[in-house]
Amino acid sequence: MATEVQLPQNETYNPFTPSLMRRPPPPVPEVLATVYSFPEMEPLRFTHYPANHLYLPLRRDILQRAVVYEADVERGFRTANTKWRSEVHGSNRKIRQQKGTGKARLGNKKSPMLRGGGVAFGPKPRDMSSQLPRKIYDLAWRTALSYRYRRGELIVVQKVQDIEMEESRWIERIMEWNHWGKEDGRSMLVTRRVMPKLFEALNGSKEGQPGAGQHGKVKDEANIDIRGLLGMGRVVIEKRSLDSILKNHSSDLNMTVPSATYN
Repeated sequence: MATEVQLPQNETYNPFTPSLMRRPPPPVPEVLATVYSFPEMEPLRFTHYPANHLYLPLRRDILQRAVVYEADVERGFRTANTKWRSEVHGSNRKIRQQKGTGKARLGNKKSPMLRGGGVAFGPKPRDMSSQLPRKIYDLAWRTALSYRYRRGELIVVQKVQDIEMEESRWIERIMEWNHWGKEDGRSMLVTRRVMPKLFEALNGSKEGQPGAGQHGKVKDEANIDIRGLLGMGRVVIEKRSLDSILKNHSSDLNMTVPSATYN
């Protein structure tokens, strides 16, 4: 004998409601990161980041694919072009007869064996860039940052201020004082925007004056890549830049998970 079920007053029955509903995802554990002042490196406060942002396991295969992808994109479109024998201007008349001369057989003067002829297997214009799924590339970004964080090589600063003078001795003192210099594996500084004096002091000027490049490099947020994060001993990054990078490279994270509901 069937029994009637009393439905809640605030819900209306819909026979077409799917049994698989969208519920908020389970809570993600968090990790702590210390925020320092620059260049004094005095601790200011702690900040929290999800573990799937800064505490991912090391995946060398994904990092390798991302590094190769960035290198291919940097190579871009190659414009080198040579002519094959069919593209060389000239007559197609046979130079000498096929037999009876005691010499090797030879066709027209556009042969690759002759001077002024075509080039065999020469370079042609081609696109050197490769393809990588967006979700894998985003995962590689967070894996690289997690690798630095696990090793204690990700230093988060509140804000990087531009230095007073563009002379390299100022930035050299900052690097030596904080143990970021050449003796300690060099450092990559990541800023929110381009700071002319800091960039000139560390990367060198356009006029050819050398900077303090032996101690590290500085790049703004728009020009940093995974190779830059992994190429030196540590990464010194502004908190706003780190937050922006993690926000822009989270496409592989499913913020809502399906869960079955039973009526």
